Amino acid sequence: MAGHQQSGGAMMDGLAYWNKIRKPVFVGWFLFWMLMVAVAVQDHLKGGGKHIWEPMFWESSSALVGTLLLLLQRRKLTDRRLLQTPAKWFWKQILPLPLLSTVFVITVYSLRHAVYAMLGLSYHHDGWIKVYFYECSKIFMFFGMFYVVIFGLQAYASLLEEKEKAEKSQALLRDAQLHRLTQQMQPHFLFNVLNTISSLMYTDVKLADTALSQIAALLRASMELGQHSETTLADELKLLQAYAKLMSLRFVDRVEISWDIADDVLSNKVPVMSLQTILENSFKHTVEKRSQLTRIQISAYSEAGQAVVRIQDDAGHLHEGKQGSGVGISNLHQRLQVLYQDKASLQLSELAPSGVMTELRLPIDIEVAAP
Repeated sequence: MAGHQQSGGAMMDGLAYWNKIRKPVFVGWFLFWMLMVAVAVQDHLKGGGKHIWEPMFWESSSALVGTLLLLLQRRKLTDRRLLQTPAKWFWKQILPLPLLSTVFVITVYSLRHAVYAMLGLSYHHDGWIKVYFYECSKIFMFFGMFYVVIFGLQAYASLLEEKEKAEKSQALLRDAQLHRLTQQMQPHFLFNVLNTISSLMYTDVKLADTALSQIAALLRASMELGQHSETTLADELKLLQAYAKLMSLRFVDRVEISWDIADDVLSNKVPVMSLQTILENSFKHTVEKRSQLTRIQISAYSEAGQAVVRIQDDAGHLHEGKQGSGVGISNLHQRLQVLYQDKASLQLSELAPSGVMTELRLPIDIEVAAP
């Protein structure tokens, strides 16, 4: 029963292969016989023949019978198990050629004699032995040539199929990685937000209540964006501004944030919660550690075919707190690699005399960039 099911599966695969290569095979076969007809007509006229229909009929009868014989071999020609071993595949096709050649000669010449007789004419040809060996050699050559063509087409179709499977597999793997990384960010984000509320409740209950409303809006926006791996810079900035307001409530008189956003990059795609991750890094490693005012500047613009987003403060130091090694920044590095490979970058650099700048460079969406 299992063997029967396996055979049936191979047959279905063979039919699928035949459907893929059927059109080019038939086009090639048709053009080949059109060429044979043209050559036969030319030879006939050069030899003093007068009736053009005769060479056309001879070659057409050969084409008809040859096509039927080729179709009879369809299952073996498209057997995927045989295709795994080319030598065995070719041997299976060539082995019945003597029988096919005999059937071809008998059928073609019987057809020609029958048609000529119906027209009240006689069909003359060389002796049967000479005809048999001549036609057999032609069949061996023609069919052998088409076996090579059919094998090549199926090998190409198989290569495309494997490539498609590999691409689908890579896409599924990428989606799984992004889902894992996005899920990793959500509890990390929630933990930091709850920490903010906890700190406010001991200093200013009314401010904590205001912050809770801000957090509700922030969590709602993050949940909506969290269903996707990318969003527009405009939507990401809405989330970032909500987060900035919340943190400004927590660090009253200790942070000042300025914005400089170019309109031409607002529609560009960015990883979800990427900017919030960068800004959070600045608060954690700079603002939290100081009692003085920290100025943070957030800018976004296009440069050299890329969308550039910069978040920089005027007081941070890279050697303090190891800013680039946290969960959020590490997670963002991985997401950039999965989404854009080497077309995006994230770099942290120290400014003089003090301050840290985090620069995110992303490829500009071609459709967005087009006028």
